[in-house]
Amino acid sequence: NAINPKLAGVLIRGEKGTAKSTAVRALAALLPDNQVVFDCPFGCNPDDVTTMCSSCREQLQSSKELNRTIRKMRVVELPVSATEDRVVGTLDMEEAIKKGEKRFEPGVLAEANRGILYVDEVNLLDDHIVDVLLDSAAMGVNTVEREGVSFTHPANFMLVGTMNPEEGELRPQLLDRFGLCVQIEGILDPDQRVDVIRRRVAFEEDPTGFCVEWEPEQKKLRQKVITAKKALPKVRVPDKMLYLIAEIAVEMGVDGHRADLIMMKAAKTMAALQGREEVSEEDIRATADLALMHRMRRKPFQDLGLDEQKLEDIMGGHSHPHIHEHKLKQ
Repeated sequence: NAINPKLAGVLIRGEKGTAKSTAVRALAALLPDNQVVFDCPFGCNPDDVTTMCSSCREQLQSSKELNRTIRKMRVVELPVSATEDRVVGTLDMEEAIKKGEKRFEPGVLAEANRGILYVDEVNLLDDHIVDVLLDSAAMGVNTVEREGVSFTHPANFMLVGTMNPEEGELRPQLLDRFGLCVQIEGILDPDQRVDVIRRRVAFEEDPTGFCVEWEPEQKKLRQKVITAKKALPKVRVPDKMLYLIAEIAVEMGVDGHRADLIMMKAAKTMAALQGREEVSEEDIRATADLALMHRMRRKPFQDLGLDEQKLEDIMGGHSHPHIHEHKLKQ
C-alpha cells in the first residue's frame, strides 16, 4: 500500500502480542515526508491540482502560488468508539442557512489525507463506520451531506486495520473490501524469540541509540519504497499473466472480480519492488495468498488460508495446462 495506494488497504490479523500495532506505526518511518499546503486542514499536495480541496484550488487560481511546508508522514488512529460525525466531519447547518456559506469541521478522514489511517480492533468497529472508511479508501474522497448541503474533500490514505480473530470476525462483505490480508503468528524459534527480547530491551534502555543504530537499514528500505513507487507506472502485465490470475481466482472459488483486480495490482507492485518492468509468475505466487486468503469460501469455524498445494498445481500448469496458449492464439 505504501507503493501502490490503489490496493485499497490491508488487514493484519493475529493473536495478541504479535507486534501488529508496532508494525503499523513503524511504517510511517519508512515513508518520505510530504510537501503540503501551509494551513490546509487536508494537507493538500501543492503540486497536484487534481487532488486539491476547493479552497486550495481557489487560492491557486487567484494568487497562482501556494505557501507550502514539509510534514512528516502521519499515522492517524481511529478509536473503536468513534461516531460517524467524528470520522467524516460535520457541517455547520446554522451557518449554511443564515449566511449561505459552507463551514466544515474536519474529521478523522481529513486528518488522515495523504497519511496512514490506522484502525486497531477493526472487527469491533461498527459495520457502518467500516463501510464509510472502505468507501473513502477506494474513492479517495469524502463527501458529507446534511439537509441538502454537501461538502467534498480529498481523502487519500493508506487504510490499515488490525484485529485479533479470537475477539470476533468481520463480516465477509467487509473482509472482501480490504485489498490485502496478512496473517501474523507468534515466532516459535527460540533463537528468534531471544533476538526479539534483546532488541526490545535495547530499545527500552536507549531509544535514541537504538534508532541511530538501525537508521541505515531504515534508509535502505525507505529508498527501496521510493524507487518502487516511481517505477510502478512502467510495470507491464502480459496477457499470459492476466489469464493465470483469472484462472487462479476461478479455481480457488472466490466470488466476484475484486480478487482478480487486487491480485493483478499486488503483482505489479511486487514487480516494482523487485526492480522488474514486467510481472512474472513469481510475483503472482508471492501475492496470491495476500489477495485471496480472506476471500476464500469457508466452512463454519474454518480458519482463513489458501490451499498452497492447489495454488502450486495451478501455477505448474496441472490445471487446464493449455488455457493460456489457447486464448492467446485466439
